[in-house]
Amino acid sequence: MSQTASVWVVLLVALLAANLPFLNERLFGAVALPGGAKSLAIRFAELVVLYFIAGGIGLLFERKAGQIAPQGWEFYAVTGALFIVLAFPGFTWRYLMKHRH
Repeated sequence: MSQTASVWVVLLVALLAANLPFLNERLFGAVALPGGAKSLAIRFAELVVLYFIAGGIGLLFERKAGQIAPQGWEFYAVTGALFIVLAFPGFTWRYLMKHRH
């Protein structure tokens, strides 16, 4: 896979992972919770875990392409902010739009 394709794959995975907590009531889309509804805190915890999973996928692509570049705190601050921005459509759909029940 080319580097350009791997970048697009990582961005697509990050977009899907960032919106997953807001699009369903199951933990990581698979585990049913007792009580049926997820709180906002659980959704944010899920978002943090999915951030690291998406980052791990990016790390695998980087390792496959060659040498892994050292990352400082700035890298994690920027990618964390990007992940939160990517989660905005799911957050908007869950909390800011009116839904029929």
